[in-house]
Amino acid sequence: MEPTAVRPRAFSSTGAARTPRPAPAADPRKAALLSAVVRVRRALAVHPGWLADREVADEELARLQAVAGAGTVEVTALRHGLLLVVGALGSVSALTEPLRELRGAVALFGEPPERR
Repeated sequence: MEPTAVRPRAFSSTGAARTPRPAPAADPRKAALLSAVVRVRRALAVHPGWLADREVADEELARLQAVAGAGTVEVTALRHGLLLVVGALGSVSALTEPLRELRGAVALFGEPPERR
């Protein structure tokens, strides 16, 4: 008979055995948003040219990255952030693919609610 591995049991502060719980499933939309934001930030960081609105794009990308890690996502604010980033960087052909990925990630959150 072969020996089997024995897992140590987790204990609470009172000494009672705890059953390990799986981590909650991450929202795949937020993961896609985070991945897209990181890709744009990396592409922007290595872009050698001067961009008048680079600072605006950097600030908005930081906000979008924070949104990806936050609890709830406001679709209207997310789309506004995308608009600012694309407005600042959309004319840079070297950033076309990363910006397309960002647009797709934002689209995963759906349309904003209608304004009344």
